[in-house]
Amino acid sequence: MNESLEGEEYAGFIRRIRLGDEQAAEELIRRYEPEIRLEIRIMLRLRDSRLRRVFDSMDICQSVMASFFVRAAVGEFDLDEPSQLIRLLVGMARNRLAERVRFHQRHRRDVRRLGADAPDEWRIPSEAESPSEVISRRELLALFRERLSDDERSIAELRSQGHDWAAVARELGGTPDGRRKQLARAVQRVNQELGLDTVAD
Repeated sequence: MNESLEGEEYAGFIRRIRLGDEQAAEELIRRYEPEIRLEIRIMLRLRDSRLRRVFDSMDICQSVMASFFVRAAVGEFDLDEPSQLIRLLVGMARNRLAERVRFHQRHRRDVRRLGADAPDEWRIPSEAESPSEVISRRELLALFRERLSDDERSIAELRSQGHDWAAVARELGGTPDGRRKQLARAVQRVNQELGLDTVAD
């Protein structure tokens, strides 16, 4: 990974991500995609090297990034330092891979029988185009926000502006933990409605 961001530079970077800044999103992909893909390849090798015939690290990484950008924009994550960001992204990748493997197993797809010429219906399809196409989908974020209630949208707006949970609770009432859980439930609900994310990260 390239030089790490620290302090105010990192805080500004996260603010830009939350605001949907495409340059910040491209920088995040440039900085963290290689590490995430390496982690996915290692996990595939440790589980069963034959899984690499079915799952592509780029597809899983793109799926994780798409979920991350939407969820970061609505303020779901607390990312006070760079180590939290990489832990979150790698954790999301692990969860996404585990979910895909479970899906594969649920449908009784035996990876031992898959060769290089396996039929396409046995392979997990790519969920996204290129990383730049994923992050430039402002329509997705707009659709996501439209499905939030007014109260949930207010929480998301305050979080995307960088307010912590205590400030959100002061502004809107309730407790910090209650507001955090409210947003988490809303994000999970909308993810399911839009078919974006079935994994709890």
